[in-house]
Amino acid sequence: MVKEGTTDDARHGHCRDEVTITAVSTVAPALPVQEHRLPLSNLDLILPPIDVSVFFCYGDPAGGRSHHPATVLKAALAKTLVAYYPMAGEVVANAAGEPELLCSSRGVDVAEATADGTLLRDLRLGLPDESVEPLVPKKKAGVMSVQVTRFNMRQAPSSRCTVVGCTFDHRVCDAYSFNMFLVAWAAAARGSSAPPAPSFHRSFLAPREPAPLSCTAGNLADRLFVPVSLAPALPDTAATNRIYCVSADDVAALQASAGSGRTKLEAFTAHLWQLYAKAAAASRRQQQSCCMGVVVDGRTRLRRDGAMEAYFGNVLTIPYGVMGTDALRGMTLADVAGDVHRWVAEAATGEHFRELVNWVEAQRPEPTVARAYLGRGHGGEDAMACVVSSGMRLPVGEVDFGWGRPAFASYHFPWPGGAGYVMPMPSARGDGDWVVYVHAAPEVVEVMEAEPTVFRALEEANYLFD
Repeated sequence: MVKEGTTDDARHGHCRDEVTITAVSTVAPALPVQEHRLPLSNLDLILPPIDVSVFFCYGDPAGGRSHHPATVLKAALAKTLVAYYPMAGEVVANAAGEPELLCSSRGVDVAEATADGTLLRDLRLGLPDESVEPLVPKKKAGVMSVQVTRFNMRQAPSSRCTVVGCTFDHRVCDAYSFNMFLVAWAAAARGSSAPPAPSFHRSFLAPREPAPLSCTAGNLADRLFVPVSLAPALPDTAATNRIYCVSADDVAALQASAGSGRTKLEAFTAHLWQLYAKAAAASRRQQQSCCMGVVVDGRTRLRRDGAMEAYFGNVLTIPYGVMGTDALRGMTLADVAGDVHRWVAEAATGEHFRELVNWVEAQRPEPTVARAYLGRGHGGEDAMACVVSSGMRLPVGEVDFGWGRPAFASYHFPWPGGAGYVMPMPSARGDGDWVVYVHAAPEVVEVMEAEPTVFRALEEANYLFD
């Protein structure tokens, strides 16, 4: 079900890079859903009201035909929203002032756009502030928005291509959940059989009654999260956004240097932590400590029988470590990776996730925040902070709307916090390379780009369509 409309953007036209919004419509589920409210789980409530974007670049989806590829996407979206009906709703406040989902079949706003006279291969995607911002929607209402941009080159029809950008409310779902939605949407567009339906059973994350005394103070949950009223103000720091390629060889070399038993993500995080220490030491702010966090998914930790594989929502925690810049710079990569492994493993347990559910219950209705975001050392001093969130499970090859796998894909998450945010995902090429979205202080980006390996420029002209 599609409701057509226009916006000021559609009437006034051009954005940067000659992107013009030509139409905006709202796509509702193909079958009606009885309006109801769906509470957010306690693990949803630890997320602030922030939006996450992801975009996918394709060759010529229309195969030289004139119709806009949004036609196919909107029809498939209406079908997919029947099972994923919360994505067609909106976040509202309950009687206690907490956010919850109103499943109202409001629908998903879909903008159709064109980029006449611009080649996607000419965009500097490694500089997302100038190239990606016009390609991902700014969500104005609802849970999710979509923008479909077609690059039309009248003189060179073979250069036609399309970008599908999506923006969603992180309080409603994590990357794992949104991956499920993307795969289902793509399957509907191809006419393939639907994957297993999502589960919205909040009973998986229900607090224990009565909650053990250890669930309120002094435990790991209490060390990783804090009520907002007790949290220090976030620093107002400048940030730079970049998208890099990390080659499969560099990933393997980092893992080898990190020592036996360390994952690729642990090795990558250790390397990044040391780069942050180098940047902090050179910064005019003279920060003496660096805080590094890692987002950990809890589905398999809570239920080893696979019962939560289809669970849709947030099942996350964010362990972190703090270390002095001089200590970090003087350690081997293996020693730093060992420290990352220690605090990640401490949080990657079912018991921690159960205690976190109960800890949040004890704080409600006051909101909470992850300490990893706050940029504080052990003594309360300012610390340069970063959070790593793995997007390596994004099944890029399965986000095929009938036009083949994407030529390029990346997250886009220029969040307002003072901490950096780094999100690696598999290259759309399927060759073992990583595409890494970086939101970090300018001095950190300078250090990344000064090193001879690991964080490499995309060299878009060759990377996208060679």
